[in-house]
Amino acid sequence: MKTFTFRLKVYYEDTDAGGVVYYANYLKFMERARSDTLENLGFTNKSLIDEDETYIIVKSCNINYIKPASLEDDLEIKSNIKKITKTSFFMSQKVFKDNDQITDAEVHLVTIDKKGKPVKIPKRLKEELEKLI
Repeated sequence: MKTFTFRLKVYYEDTDAGGVVYYANYLKFMERARSDTLENLGFTNKSLIDEDETYIIVKSCNINYIKPASLEDDLEIKSNIKKITKTSFFMSQKVFKDNDQITDAEVHLVTIDKKGKPVKIPKRLKEELEKLI
């Protein structure tokens, strides 16, 4: 199983009044990591829309906050593909601070057309995703 690592620094705008990362921002961090994973596979969200008329959306996300991150922390998000179906795939995303896991998420992603209806994962993308399991 291949793991993709995305690194980021926590900025002031990412935190609440107490200097702790606001819980919803972890979802933004993980979205960036998923986009980066796509790019590492040779795709972008824009290219999938333009060339395949396919959008990738989050159907569900189960997230567990283990420990907080704070202002100016350096974080790593590790992403893995867990399972692939005809129209969706599942990712595991874990956030680390100083090698300690601080957040864990299971994300179910679905491929849809511009009308919002589920469609098969484009063949070229599915082939790349299958190499990662």
